[in-house]
Amino acid sequence: MVLETLNPMHYNITSLVPDTMPVATVPILILMCFLFLIWNHEETSSIPGPGYCMGIGPLISHGRFLWMGVGNACNYYNKTYGDFVRVWISGEETFIISK
Repeated sequence: MVLETLNPMHYNITSLVPDTMPVATVPILILMCFLFLIWNHEETSSIPGPGYCMGIGPLISHGRFLWMGVGNACNYYNKTYGDFVRVWISGEETFIISK
């Protein structure tokens, strides 16, 4: 009888976890997603240019400069956003001023 009570296979593990566990995890996941969005949010700049978008904007901007070259990429951004543009090159915010 003592060995039977000490046997871990005797207990049903699902009876130890409450049924409300999945219901409690949904608000926690929503809160974590909300905090992640707040953490990655940056103030929008008054200077036109590609958006930051959780770090994807700088990667696209830098990739465009590598792919097209500096001259063609500057012309593209000037046609798209105007004479004063904010872009990212090598992870640093860079301003393109042209006319």
